[in-house]
Amino acid sequence: MGQAREVMDRLTDALTTHPDLKVIAELYAEDAVAVTPDEGEIRGRDSIVEYWRQMTEAVPEATFESLHAYEAGDTAIDEGFFSGRNTGPLHLPSGETLPATQKEIRIRGVDIATVADGRIVDYRLYFDEMDFLGQLGLLPEEPS
Repeated sequence: MGQAREVMDRLTDALTTHPDLKVIAELYAEDAVAVTPDEGEIRGRDSIVEYWRQMTEAVPEATFESLHAYEAGDTAIDEGFFSGRNTGPLHLPSGETLPATQKEIRIRGVDIATVADGRIVDYRLYFDEMDFLGQLGLLPEEPS
């Protein structure tokens, strides 16, 4: 196992099994960039940690079921299911906060992390945001 795989595995653990913002912060370079479907481009360690703080607050006991885990040079790639119950507030990109829905979610996604000197410098997260919102019951009902 190389450095990229080790860092990605530690990130997954810090986001799910043992949520820990301090560990998450240690895993990102100060000038890291992350791209997510719900927030777009996030620049800088502090902003990325804030994104993860909101996610771990919204789904505090999340799990990750790995389907595929790869490492190619300085990049680790994971595909799997992020699952849990929304028991905390949901922060929207607009700045609004919604109360917890108490609904279970199970979202398939892909994470890609490029690592340099033991820290993530570039992070990409892909998931179907509409599926996520639908599972939370936050989409308008379609006309019959």
